[in-house]
Amino acid sequence: MLRKYFKLDELGTSYKQEIIAGLTTFVTLAYIIIVNPKILESAGMPFGASMVATILSAFFGTLTMGVYARRPFAIAPYMGENAFIAVTVVKVLGYSWQTALGAIFISGVFFTLITVFKIRSWLANSIPDGLKIGCAVGIGLYLTFIGLNDIGFVTLGVPGSPVRVGDLSSTPVLLAIFGFLFMTFLMIKKVNGAMLIGILTTTLLAFFFNVVEWPEQWVSLPPDIGPVFLQLDIAGALTWGFFAVILTVLVADFIDTLGTLMGVSYIAGFLDKDGNLPEIEKPMLADALATVVGALLGTTTTGTFLESAAGIKAGGRSGLTSVVTAFMFLIALFFAPFFSIIPTCAYGPALIVVGMLMITAITGVKFKDMTETVPVFGMIILMSFTYNLAIGLTSGFLLYPLMKILAGRFREVPAGLWIIGAFCLLFFIFYPYA
Repeated sequence: MLRKYFKLDELGTSYKQEIIAGLTTFVTLAYIIIVNPKILESAGMPFGASMVATILSAFFGTLTMGVYARRPFAIAPYMGENAFIAVTVVKVLGYSWQTALGAIFISGVFFTLITVFKIRSWLANSIPDGLKIGCAVGIGLYLTFIGLNDIGFVTLGVPGSPVRVGDLSSTPVLLAIFGFLFMTFLMIKKVNGAMLIGILTTTLLAFFFNVVEWPEQWVSLPPDIGPVFLQLDIAGALTWGFFAVILTVLVADFIDTLGTLMGVSYIAGFLDKDGNLPEIEKPMLADALATVVGALLGTTTTGTFLESAAGIKAGGRSGLTSVVTAFMFLIALFFAPFFSIIPTCAYGPALIVVGMLMITAITGVKFKDMTETVPVFGMIILMSFTYNLAIGLTSGFLLYPLMKILAGRFREVPAGLWIIGAFCLLFFIFYPYA
C-alpha cells in the first residue's frame, strides 16, 4: 500500500533507498535541534522549550511534506532567519520575541492564503530557467561555504582578509577531510548510502580520537514546551513600526522557500520540460502551514531546508524519504543527548559533497547573454559572500528585470517576475540594516 501511495515503482526507488535517504537528510540536519534553540536563547527564549518547539515544528512540516506533497524535502526552522529575529529584531530593534513570533504567524497565514489561491505557484512558474539554475548553483556554493566553515577548514580572518584557512593539523579538521574523501570514494564506487556511511564512520572516529564524548545519558524526557507555546503577540506585530520586520520576514520566507524548492528540484530532476515543478503548490502549502504551526509552538520561520539535497543525492525520490526524516525528529525528542553529539566534522563534509554536486548545474547558464549572466552571477555570489540566502536570491530576482530593461528587452520578463522584483526592491529598501 505504501509502495503504491508513494509511487516507489513509478519513481524507480525502493524502501531501502528511501530509508537511507531519509536518515541521510536527518543526520545532516540534526544540528538544528541544538543550534536553533541556542540562537533563540539569546533572545530570551528558554532553551529547553525552544528545543521541543524546534523538533515538533520540524516533525509536523516534514511529515506534511512527505504525506501530502509526497516530496523528499525536509522542513525545519530556517537558519539565518532565526538569527535575524534574535539579533536584529529583539536585541537591536528592541522588540519582544513574542511580537516577532506574531509577525511569523502573520506571514504563515498570508502564505497559506496565496498558496491556496495558487498565486504563489503562478509566481514560482514565472521564474526564468537561468534564475532557477542560479538558485541551484548558489545554494550549492552556500552549502559548501557552510560546510567548510563548520569543519574549521575556513575560519574568520581579520579586516582586509575576512576569511582564512583554519588549522589543518587539528584532529577535527583532519577527520573532516577524511570524511569528505571517504564519501567521495564510496560515491565513485557507487555505494548506496555513501554520505550516511561517511557521516557515521567519521562520528565513530571522532569518539575514538576524543573529539566528542559519549553522552552521560542517551534517553531523556523532553522539557516543558509551556514557556513558548502559544506565546505569540499578534496584536503587537500589527503596528506600523513593525512593518519593516513583517516585510523582511515575508520576503525572506517567500524567496528562501522558492529558491530552495527550485534549486533542489532542479538538481533532483523533478522539473518538467518547461522548467516548472509539477504541483508546486503542495510543497508550498506544507511549508506555509509549518510556519503557522511553528509560530504557535514557539519557534521562528520554518521552510524547506537545503540539507534535503543530501537525502536526494542519497537516492531520495518520494515522500517516504520525508516521512522517515520526520519520525527521526520525533524520536529525537527522547534521544536529543545522542543526536546533539554528532560532530560538525562528520556532517560538514556531506554539505561540501552536496554543494559540489549542485554547482554542476552552472553549465546551463547562457553566459554569452549578459542579461542572463549578471542576475545569475549576483545571485550566486551574494548568497555566500553576504552569508544570507535571502540577500542573494532577492538580488538575482531584482537584477533580472533591471538587466532586461537596460538592454531594451523588457518584454522578455514574465509578468510574475515584475511582482517578485517589486517585492525584492521593497525588501532592500526596508531591510533593518542595523
